[in-house]
Amino acid sequence: MDRELTDSKGQEKHVTVILPDKSFLKEDLRELWQYRELIRMFVKRDFKTMYAQTVLGPAWFILTTLFSSSVMTLVFGQIADIETDGAPQFLFYMAGNILWSNFSGCLTGTAGTFTANARLMGKVYFPRLCVPISTVLSKQIRFGIQAALFFILYLWSVWEGSGIHPGWTALLTPFLILEIMALAMGCGIIVASLTTKYRDLAVLINFGLQIWMYITPVVYPLSQIPEKWRGIMMLNPMAPVVESFRRIWFGTGDIPGGYLAVSACVTLVILIIGVALFRRAQRSFMDTI
Repeated sequence: MDRELTDSKGQEKHVTVILPDKSFLKEDLRELWQYRELIRMFVKRDFKTMYAQTVLGPAWFILTTLFSSSVMTLVFGQIADIETDGAPQFLFYMAGNILWSNFSGCLTGTAGTFTANARLMGKVYFPRLCVPISTVLSKQIRFGIQAALFFILYLWSVWEGSGIHPGWTALLTPFLILEIMALAMGCGIIVASLTTKYRDLAVLINFGLQIWMYITPVVYPLSQIPEKWRGIMMLNPMAPVVESFRRIWFGTGDIPGGYLAVSACVTLVILIIGVALFRRAQRSFMDTI
């Protein structure tokens, strides 16, 4: 802002005073929009380097999904004989698999924002949030390929008369994916901010995700959980998302409207806290990494 000051001789002069913007979220969004081309370039870079110098390239997205879903079907569906509430076993486990892979991939990718990009951030200025945002967006390319495979198999199952069919609630699917992206980014940038000082978190992140997966109905339906524990489990923000996705496309279980609202609120709080910690960490992370 410009201010008019009077010096000792009585002459007026203009002085520009730079003050911090109180509405940091609004300012961040405006700056991120100005750097949207940079985000697009980061997305393109991340996707190209994801499977660089591989023979099959993006085909690995399909192969790994088919293989991991097949293992889940064999171990949990056939050997452990866990019920899937009437949904086709392979599609049931594939749905949970691709949703969780998207979440965990986005979280681990954003968790390494500072450590993986320290050299770049030390040379040139750009909004640091561009990096985690581009990481999450690049992971959606992989998820899009996996989701396309899921829906191809889903339509084939409908054609074969499996009895499953989507309803109007299928319109909620994009909102579920957006919540997964927001939750993963929020948790990821919190970890990224803390790992600038506490490197142990980078080691514990994979262990923590394994535990988180098993308290989320990924390899089992919510109906397999005793009634007295379901309410507690649904406080996990990922649980209502996975359960709602299966309800939409398989007609199993129920869409927990109240728990979905709680999940969305928790996700928003985590994202806001993550952005605040990220803004603080970006000021001094070069001194600690």
